[in-house]
Amino acid sequence: MTFANHPMPGVPRDTVRRIGLLGGSFNPAHEGHRHVSVEALKRLGLDEVWWLVSPQNPLKSDDGMEPLATRVARARMIAHHPRIRVDAPELLLGTRYTLDTVRALRRRYPHAKFVWLMGADILPQLVRWQGWRELFSTIPIAAFARPGWSYPALLSTAPRAFARYRVTAEQARGLATCEPPAWCFIPSRLDSHSATAIRAVRVRRPKPKGSAIPDQQLRQLADRSKATDAQLTLVRHSLEDDKAEDIVVINLKGKSSFADYMVIASGRSTRQVAAIADHLADRLKQAGHGYIPIEGKQVGDWVLVDGGDVVVHIFRPESRTFYALEKMWALESDAAAKPASPPRRRGDARTRARPSARPA
Repeated sequence: MTFANHPMPGVPRDTVRRIGLLGGSFNPAHEGHRHVSVEALKRLGLDEVWWLVSPQNPLKSDDGMEPLATRVARARMIAHHPRIRVDAPELLLGTRYTLDTVRALRRRYPHAKFVWLMGADILPQLVRWQGWRELFSTIPIAAFARPGWSYPALLSTAPRAFARYRVTAEQARGLATCEPPAWCFIPSRLDSHSATAIRAVRVRRPKPKGSAIPDQQLRQLADRSKATDAQLTLVRHSLEDDKAEDIVVINLKGKSSFADYMVIASGRSTRQVAAIADHLADRLKQAGHGYIPIEGKQVGDWVLVDGGDVVVHIFRPESRTFYALEKMWALESDAAAKPASPPRRRGDARTRARPSARPA
């Protein structure tokens, strides 16, 4: 019995567990990865989730890539969950592409029930993956909602090619036992963390050399509420100036670690949605909030502006109704108000769409 035959230490070869596989470079791992994993455990009825840290993603440059050992160590620190395992099995399996890795793991653990996990933003990229059609035929796939990508991602090539094999979100707990091809889209509560955004704002700060921080400065650092409220006011004024509609503010203090406020608004067209996002990011930057990541602007159905303490989602009305973020957070916050729905037209399937239904 050799270690090479057991790429995930501590897992017996005859395991019959339901296991979600979340692969990637994890450069760096962040709360978004953990969020998807915890959602997968709950929504798919999995026993475990394995984070497969890739030595080198074949579709990404190695510029700015942290050493593998560093990425694995950070991933383990971020995961911090008894049912999430983190390792780099491709190093032992000798595989590089996802399809080869999945096939190798199925050979090593023939009785396990595997599901491939991904953010919905990956769906449009699947056609660039080596053997992507074979991947659909090898392992069930679950795609989780991601800001700015989920709605249009469902209309991309890969999900359209396998549309008839889609499992509804209500049937997702049985996905692990489905014979592939089988896949589903999970419209779960969203997490705005992005490895790209984290790398973009990462700054190396020199360590203090023995000097204590003055008490006055400590008090200023501890009291962020006034600055956050001022940022929220700026966001609201910017949205109102650009004629955004149905503005809703959800207070996340004490309920989420990624922001203090979530703001949801609508634009009448993709052009207006993109313009609202651009103007908001510029105003936040001019106010001294630094680099402001924007996701989803290239599509314009759903754009996320990450202001740090205040995260803003800007939708077209149809996309906003489809995802119903206010409803997803209804149990978390009494501040969520139901937005006005776009006028229903006879025969318009998008006005009748439910989160688990396919958009027209």
